[in-house]
Formats: sequence, C-alpha cells, structure tokens
Amino acid sequence: MFEPPGYGKVAETATGTAGGGGAGGKKIIGLVRGCVKYVASGSTRAMDPIYTKVAYILGLRVSPTHRRRGVGKKLVERMEEWFRQKGAEYSYMATEQDNEASVRLFTDRCGYAKFRTPSVLVHPVYRHALGLSRRASIVRLEPRDAERLYRWHFAAVEFFPDDIDAVLSNTLSLGTFLAVPAGVTTRWDGDVEAFLASPPASWAVLSVWNCMDAFRLEVRGAPRAMRTAAGATRLVDRAAPWLGIPSIPNLFAPFGLYFLYGLGGAGPEAPRLVRALCRHAHNMARRGGCGVVATEVGERDPVRAGVPHWARLGAEDLWCIKRLADGYTHGTLGDWSKAEPGRSIFVDPREF
Repeated sequence: MFEPPGYGKVAETATGTAGGGGAGGKKIIGLVRGCVKYVASGSTRAMDPIYTKVAYILGLRVSPTHRRRGVGKKLVERMEEWFRQKGAEYSYMATEQDNEASVRLFTDRCGYAKFRTPSVLVHPVYRHALGLSRRASIVRLEPRDAERLYRWHFAAVEFFPDDIDAVLSNTLSLGTFLAVPAGVTTRWDGDVEAFLASPPASWAVLSVWNCMDAFRLEVRGAPRAMRTAAGATRLVDRAAPWLGIPSIPNLFAPFGLYFLYGLGGAGPEAPRLVRALCRHAHNMARRGGCGVVATEVGERDPVRAGVPHWARLGAEDLWCIKRLADGYTHGTLGDWSKAEPGRSIFVDPREF
C-alpha cells in the first residue's frame, strides 16, 4: 500500500505471485487505486449542504491469466480496509452498465448497491472550428470567481467536492466559462458577486479539464472500410472547411480528450447556452490537438439536452455504492445509499 500526495487521500495496492520479474521474484497480477475525500451527499431542510467523507475505487485491474480466482475481490477488500482507516463512511465505484463482470463483482460479491446511472456523452473534434452563437456571450472566470459560482450553485449537488478550489486551480483545469444571453454581461460587468446577487433569467457554466496530458485513448479492431471512410471525411474537411463537414478524427491511433465538468445552469435558455459553451470547448480541444470532447451528466439533468454528442461514441455508466460506517452522520438524510437521485450529479474530473 502506498499513499502519495494528491487530492484528499490517495492509495494504491497491488497483489502478486511468485515467479516472474520484479523485486523478490514476484510479478504484479492485480492493481487497484482509491481516494478519500469530502463530497456533498445532500442538504438539510434549510438547504445547507451535507458533506460526507467518501472513498472512490478506481483503476481495478487484474491480469487476464488470473481472473476468476478471487483476485479482484481481495484487492477491493484490502482497499476498503484502508478506506475505513481513513474514516470514510461510503465507498463507491463507476463502471459501464454493460460491463457484466465488473457489475457482478461489486454487487454480488463485494456488497455494493446500484446507485446512479449517469451518461458519458462524447463528441468528435472536427478539423474545422465551430462557429459561436451571436446570441450568447461567453466570459472566462478566474478560479476564485469560479469557486464562488460553483459553491453557490452546486453546493448541495451529489458528489460535489468540498475541495473544488483545488480542482479549479489544478494545472490540468484549462478554465471555467460562463455563458449568458448576449448583452446581459453589461449588468454585472464580470463581477461575480453582482452576478450571484442578481443572476440573469438564463445562464450556463462549465469547466474544461485536460485529460490529454494524463492519458491517451485508442479505438482498436475497426474494419478497414471504417478507417478509410473516416479518413475521407477528414480530407474533405481539410480541403473545404467552409462546408462544415462533420469529419471523424483519427480515433484509430492514440488520441487525447478534453473533459467538460461542472456543467450547470438555470433558466429556459440554459440548454442553448450549454450548447454554446460546448462549441467553445470544441474549439479549445481542436487547438489542443484532441480527438474528442466528453462529459458525464445525470440522467435527469436539465442541461443534458444542450450537450451535442454522438451516441455511438458514448456510454451509459453505473455508479455503485456501499456503506462502510456502522452509524450515520447525515442527520435527516440517513443512509445516503438509499437516497433518491437528484436532478444533477457532479463528476470530479480527477476520477474520469
């Protein structure tokens, strides 16, 4: 078990067998990582946020030659021991809904319950830049102003991290952007406090996280005809960008992505303003050399309708949760694992 510096508390544990390489003649056959942090789990009747110490399991991997031997369960149990030592009240994990092996491991063998079902929405980055709406004004917020806005709007949203300031000031966070109807900015002139005191009827916000500098993705096993067709769309887009061809990036070689987090807003025009922000983020990703932009939103989130995406590139996630503590510290909330889902959910980009 090793505990490097990072957000909240982070740990990594591995298990091995005799033989092979590595120190002492052992080789790693399984690995899991986890972190502990404070997140919002609901609110009181007075709408004050309730923060709970939770643990997150990420990166569980078992060698193909050692699967179905109880290695994954043993790693999860060892990680949960560390979570309890750190005082975590709940442990949760995320996987794709169609990953039956992972779902069975956590729900059937490790005591987790199905909890939330957010969607991963993905949009390719075209060769051409997307035009921005003249009906929306986009303002970049300083991290401190973004923190004020997020704590004001998201404080009681499930999984909102108490250390949002650390997220926003991270070098991988490329900025927070606020969209309002054109002409509205004159009312507050960039003063977030004035904005919070008298917000416009409609507005939207999101932040951009640079996953490209952390990892790369690659689509493998695609038929040659598909790769050829995708290449043809890029050739046409390069030759005639004014046509606005929805070109398919080269996803068959390692590519990077920008993750959009902290999507939120209010008012009847919020979805339209979210779309304007997503187009702005697309152009940022284009300049950054990314292949796709992605986000993850709750199934009932009202701003979801404004997120442009290609259904074939996305995924339906499943978050599972387990209560580790014997008692409750949630007051009127009770057992969070049995709470009904809210309209929105906050996805920490450090865990994507």
